[in-house]
Amino acid sequence: MTTAVAQIQKSLTSKIVNGELRPGSKLDEKMLATEFGVSRTPVREALRELSARGLIDLVPRRGGIVAQISIDQLADMLDAECELEALCARLASQRMSAVEKGALLECHAQAKTLTRDRDETRYLVINQSFHDMICNGARNATLATMTRDLRERLSPFRQSQSPSLTGRLALSHDEHSLVVDAIVSGDADAAYNAMLRHNARLSSGILGLLRSGAKS
Repeated sequence: MTTAVAQIQKSLTSKIVNGELRPGSKLDEKMLATEFGVSRTPVREALRELSARGLIDLVPRRGGIVAQISIDQLADMLDAECELEALCARLASQRMSAVEKGALLECHAQAKTLTRDRDETRYLVINQSFHDMICNGARNATLATMTRDLRERLSPFRQSQSPSLTGRLALSHDEHSLVVDAIVSGDADAAYNAMLRHNARLSSGILGLLRSGAKS
């Protein structure tokens, strides 16, 4: 995904999640291209990404239409993702090799530098690697696939949250530290609980934002 596509997707996701773009609103490719100062190609790609995540419906000859977001359905998905990734962390603490745990520590150290530099773009890339390492470390392909699929579908909602960049990245990194410490030390219960709390906080923020947008 190019930078332009990612920026358009993130901006539209934020407007959909916070209620600025209401269900049924039309997303015109030409108007969006003018708004973002790009050709229609990245706009079209961004709309396809939003459609794949269920945020809009692509209608032939009409463009994108903002879909009705079911808060109950989203809550179900968030709840499932919290539990699945917490289980991945539990298993990873027991099944990761010493080399894999070392790689996880290195990834976490890189994220710390990016947090300090407020480099959100690169942090999100490292963050994805961090979570992928834990999914792989669970040594369960079915569980890892289910967790990744949910994370992919939910990622636009997480990235649309509006707290200050510095505070958001720092808090995420601090919570990751608890997960890493537990996995490296082989503490299965602590790894499960640390990951569950981390994702539950993010889920609570997403749902709060959606409910606020629904009332406005």
